[in-house]
Amino acid sequence: MITQDPTIHRQVVTAARELLREDPQVPISRIATEAGVSRATFYRHFGSREALLRAIQIEPPVPARERVLTGAVELMGRGGLGAFSMDELAMAAGVSRATVYRLFPTKAALFREIVRHYSPFEPAMAVLAAHGDEPPDIVIPLLTRTFATIGMQRTAILRGVLVEALAVTPAAETGVQPLLPDALAAIGGYLLRQMQAGRIRPMHPLLALQALLGPIFIHVLTRPLAERVVGFDMPIADVTEQLTATIVGGLAL
Repeated sequence: MITQDPTIHRQVVTAARELLREDPQVPISRIATEAGVSRATFYRHFGSREALLRAIQIEPPVPARERVLTGAVELMGRGGLGAFSMDELAMAAGVSRATVYRLFPTKAALFREIVRHYSPFEPAMAVLAAHGDEPPDIVIPLLTRTFATIGMQRTAILRGVLVEALAVTPAAETGVQPLLPDALAAIGGYLLRQMQAGRIRPMHPLLALQALLGPIFIHVLTRPLAERVVGFDMPIADVTEQLTATIVGGLAL
């Protein structure tokens, strides 16, 4: 059985839903053309018109904004924002070029929404909002579990964000304002307060932040390679527990 390409599947379903609304008898050839695929590709993915109609009934319409973000994440995972054009994004999302620019006028705006929507920083800030007065041995495990859980679900996104961050592209620099500085300030601020309270060793807050997040990020980003090359298969919960113990012990006075 041929593995379906989720992007092609989504493009065809989106195009078909819009065209069938106007003409219930619209031919498959027009649906394929509107979706940007060949008839052969259509039949490889769906097999028949009836199968397409079943897919349309089963799958609820996905808002254009969500489709664009999903498409951007898939494309960005291949090499950052510079790896695709807005036209390619429109095709991947199954929307018009005008829709992409209406939702995200620039790549900076697109990148900002990807970071806000998919990164672990907002959940981490929620952890601090609920537990910000508690000691590091309580809060740090909550933060590391949050970053590990979300990171394992969104490795490709983190990789794409890292590509942009390392390149310090204008789109990335503009796009992360204001979410990322606020999130890092919140975590760094917590660590600074714990230093002032004598609970963790004094150091620059940025270094403490890197000590907290670095081991988790490195593990998540390198785990696919470790699984393939050395057969590493430790459950992420166990990995997080062991790394967290090292982090907490290293930061403690």
